[in-house]
Amino acid sequence: MLVPPPLSLYVHIPWCVQKCPYCDFNSHALKTELPELDYIDALIDDLETDLMAYQLVNGQRPLHSIFIGGGTPSLISPTEIGRLLTAIETRIPFSDTIEITMEANPGTVEAGRFEGYRQAGVNRISIGIQSFQDDKLQRLGRIHGSQEAIKAIELAKFAGLNSFNTDLMHGLPDQSIADAISDLKQAIALDPPHLSWYQLTIEPNTLYYSKPPTLPDDDDLWDIFEQGHALLTEAGYQQYEISGYSKVGKQCQHNLNYWRFGDYLGIGCGAHGKISFADGRIVRTVKVKHPRGYLQADKPYLSEQISVVDSERPFEFFMNRFRLLEACPKQDFIDRTGLPLTTIEANIDWAIEQHYLQDSGDQWQITEHGKLFLNDLLAVFVEDDE
Repeated sequence: MLVPPPLSLYVHIPWCVQKCPYCDFNSHALKTELPELDYIDALIDDLETDLMAYQLVNGQRPLHSIFIGGGTPSLISPTEIGRLLTAIETRIPFSDTIEITMEANPGTVEAGRFEGYRQAGVNRISIGIQSFQDDKLQRLGRIHGSQEAIKAIELAKFAGLNSFNTDLMHGLPDQSIADAISDLKQAIALDPPHLSWYQLTIEPNTLYYSKPPTLPDDDDLWDIFEQGHALLTEAGYQQYEISGYSKVGKQCQHNLNYWRFGDYLGIGCGAHGKISFADGRIVRTVKVKHPRGYLQADKPYLSEQISVVDSERPFEFFMNRFRLLEACPKQDFIDRTGLPLTTIEANIDWAIEQHYLQDSGDQWQITEHGKLFLNDLLAVFVEDDE
């Protein structure tokens, strides 16, 4: 029987000062005055609609975490973020240990804003640094400089937050191994509780896709990862997912809920959601993507609602779960998918024979070999249509 997992909330803010050439997120360069009052009103209405539609108004499933992403959420004033969070809490209860994260870019924050967001209810900030080298920041289309990046991290350290994250990229255009490691050393020296360190990839529908820059080759990328992973480990960071490193107890709880196949409502332009029901249903939702359509009066916020059928659930579960490096309890598969273990017995046996997984009786652990062949491991759980 399917057991509804912890519930989170994702809030999407779709505007940026300018669009970065590598970004494939649903973000739009702000060309007029920010309609923050109207947009916050729409987000609250969107949430109310979801809570009624999915029968989440009885308070039996409190919010485990909230993540306000974008776009650039820090374009929204602390006052309006506070109004949003207050409205959310009056409609669905918060857990006692709720994590409330908001993304911020160094180029859009001021000295008083981190404190303002903390007073509004945000207890975790994720700062989009990407690099500490001005020439690399310019190539990435970022609007901040290296000194602004350093100042933003220092401000976060003294804002009284429970935690904060630094986003850092490697594998940048014309980036040498030394450049990448220098960036990482600077980030480590600033001692953030959490560090997201991920490789730049070229995605469709981006400027970099139509005009590809020269990126480091595979050998250099591997050297960057090996050297960087060793530096992070030596500095006391634990890798808990593919690109996530944290100090002890500082993992991002919102992301953990994603990767553990938890549930999340998604409100805002193009936001995605996933909701499980005690009767066995799992649905995925997508909201109207463009701000103009989302803010249009008397229009539905929902763009798509898709049922996740039984045959798709093993792949969806493991696609998320194997991003994490922690062991996966077998009971989680039963509880989160509503399927018996016999459904995947042959697939798991094959993965063990290939040394992709280890079976310890009540849980599975992805091996170092399995991490290297993750796509092959996941492919065995894809439904065969033939």
